[in-house]
Amino acid sequence: MAGDRAGDYRILHDAALRDYLAGVPDLVALLGAEPVSWSITEVGDGNLNLVFIVKGDRGGVAVKQALPYVRLVGESWPLPLSRAHYEFLALSRQAELAPGLVPALLHHNETLALTVMELLEPHIIMRKGLVAATQYPRFVDDITTFMARTLYFTSDLVVSAADKKQAIAAFAGNHALCKITEDLIFTDPYRVAEQNRWTAPYLDALAAGLRDDMDLHVAVSRLKLKFMASPEALLHGDLHTGSIMVTDSQTRVIDPEFAFYAPMGFDVGAVLANLLMAYFASAGHERSPGERQAFEAWVLETVEKSWNEFARKFLDLWRAGAMGDAYPVSLFASEKGAARLEAERQAYMQRLFADTVGFAAAKIIRRIFGLAHNIDFELIEDPRQRAICEARAVRLARAMMVEAGAFPAIADVTGAARKLRNWQPEFAAG
Repeated sequence: MAGDRAGDYRILHDAALRDYLAGVPDLVALLGAEPVSWSITEVGDGNLNLVFIVKGDRGGVAVKQALPYVRLVGESWPLPLSRAHYEFLALSRQAELAPGLVPALLHHNETLALTVMELLEPHIIMRKGLVAATQYPRFVDDITTFMARTLYFTSDLVVSAADKKQAIAAFAGNHALCKITEDLIFTDPYRVAEQNRWTAPYLDALAAGLRDDMDLHVAVSRLKLKFMASPEALLHGDLHTGSIMVTDSQTRVIDPEFAFYAPMGFDVGAVLANLLMAYFASAGHERSPGERQAFEAWVLETVEKSWNEFARKFLDLWRAGAMGDAYPVSLFASEKGAARLEAERQAYMQRLFADTVGFAAAKIIRRIFGLAHNIDFELIEDPRQRAICEARAVRLARAMMVEAGAFPAIADVTGAARKLRNWQPEFAAG
């Protein structure tokens, strides 16, 4: 699996990919001894990379290769291949901290920006399942374990200051992917930007309103500053329901190429945002009124449990033994100190929750007015109905970002979402 640096970068398709894999003995043994019989299917539907499923008579693998540009846009938007290196580093670290919750790494070639991973079958992208109103009973336990362990164990609560700085340095070169986040999430939706799009003409006035909303501009800029200036822990960096593969009994987190040290609430907020968008989009997928009521109730319950279980697990890890340079044990050794430290833990989690709410809001707005959208909304065929669902989500998101004090607990978020479920926006067109 160790990084093979032989050869120059080239994009591998079909025969070239087959020949390359046939030269890796471990993969030949896994797939089967006759490379000519392997099936190779390009399945990448993401924004950045090529993804292939390769199957032989013994087994299968997933192959991911980074392109030197943003696939969604084309060669006019170049992007460094080094992102594949950071994804490999992140997956390796996540496998240590949250075993069984990421795909197994089988091979990596840094020069080719290529990684071969365990083939996840019969897993599907969670977002597709949510569009189909599928409920996933394992999701909450798995995703909260993943977040709690990957965030806690890479934070100053556990890691020494020196080790933390070295870890930050190891991912500091991934700044091109961070720049995408900084622009597409925190900046572009609030200004005129070539890549922006929305459900026109219905959301034209709402888009213009975002560009004129100075309260929102201040709130999102504060979030952007926090993202850039607060390396709290190693983030996945793009933890949405399109980066999670699921079955009824398993959850696997994939695609951490945006991995970077940044505020914890960014990852947690991304999960909650995508669940909330699934909730608001649900009405647009109804074939008859009320048919998705049970699913929508499950989604809001999952939002609440995702935060509550994450917070519980994170605190349990902290209480079990913090070894980092933050909150030195020697300062809180007495009974009085222990009580004060517990109060500080609760305050820490309240600050983390406030960050989570704000970042979730930013994620929602960017998916409706920015470059890359969610199929949750995009697969709603009637554009007016799609715009209604999106407007409900945006109304909640603006409140979450600008009126943060109105959301002291996760139940306040789900309660507000529930109230907006049947709200009817007024459109100038249609």
